[in-house]
Amino acid sequence: MAKLSTKSRNKLPKSDFGLPGREAYPMPDKAHAANAKARATQMENKGKLSSSSKAKIDAKANRILDSGKRGGKG
Repeated sequence: MAKLSTKSRNKLPKSDFGLPGREAYPMPDKAHAANAKARATQMENKGKLSSSSKAKIDAKANRILDSGKRGGKG
């Protein structure tokens, strides 16, 4: 997974985040999408993320992972 610098992250449109209102779980590519799913699962298990928020993150990540449009390793 490529490193996402603060400068690059700040340039991402809100639509590239799993939780756009909080600008959390950035998903500019497939590798970040897979990582977002894993991190969301961990946070839900710790009780720090609701099931509905995790479902939103998973749905967004699945769309990216299932599409051939975005590059990245994963």
